[in-house]
Amino acid sequence: MTWFEAIVLGIVQGLTEFLPISSSAHLLIVGQLFFDGRDPGAAFTAVTQIGTESAVIVYFAKDIWRIISRWSLALVGRVPQSDPDVRMGWMVIVGSLPIALLGLLFEDAIDSGLRNLWITAAMLAGVAIVLAVADRVAKNERTIEQLTWKHAISLGFWQALALIPGVSRSGATISGGLFMGYRREVAARYAFLLAVPAVMASGLYKLKDIGDDSTAAWGPTLLATGIAFVIGYGVIAWLLRYVANHTFTIFVVYRLALAAVLVGLLATGTIAAT
Repeated sequence: MTWFEAIVLGIVQGLTEFLPISSSAHLLIVGQLFFDGRDPGAAFTAVTQIGTESAVIVYFAKDIWRIISRWSLALVGRVPQSDPDVRMGWMVIVGSLPIALLGLLFEDAIDSGLRNLWITAAMLAGVAIVLAVADRVAKNERTIEQLTWKHAISLGFWQALALIPGVSRSGATISGGLFMGYRREVAARYAFLLAVPAVMASGLYKLKDIGDDSTAAWGPTLLATGIAFVIGYGVIAWLLRYVANHTFTIFVVYRLALAAVLVGLLATGTIAAT
């Protein structure tokens, strides 16, 4: 991977990680179209996501610090377990378990077979329909304080769908939140917080694979990760403002259009499925 490719892919990662349009799908497609058909690889994708998740940590620093500190105090009995921040800490932990367990169980498939672009196209279109239905039936009533244990675990499984390129971590989790009656901005906010443990753990785990013969070298990977952090921070701020007063229709249309373009590229042999 060249430095220029790293810059482009870092920009793509930063722009698409938090929007419900699938960053992994975009990295696969851009790699195929512009970089001699090369898949950036699961390791590169996972590590650059450390950049975007670091943006979440910085953006929600006060909330995250409060949750962690009060959760820690609750462990030694200095704060009651009923405290809202303590409950949120436990719910993020519990909600992170499905993607962690499924990620380890299906690691080989995630790194190879599921990165087929025909699967990506199907997921882009399928999740677009799911998001459209969720947005249409959403009651937009529940607040973050009304999050239940059952919903936290369920949203964890919704997030785990993002192990398949083309699904979108935020898209899947937000769809689940909308089906459960949560407000759009609440679903998006929880999706961001829920992603932090899983994505950071995945990125750190994949660090061991950076620099081998099948993925990017350390320099370009770090550059892409830094770029993803800067752009991702701006996207978080924009998306939370946007969804407070708008539906997800624009993202549904974009996903369907991208799926159609991808199918056309695959059908004509312009790009290869793997």
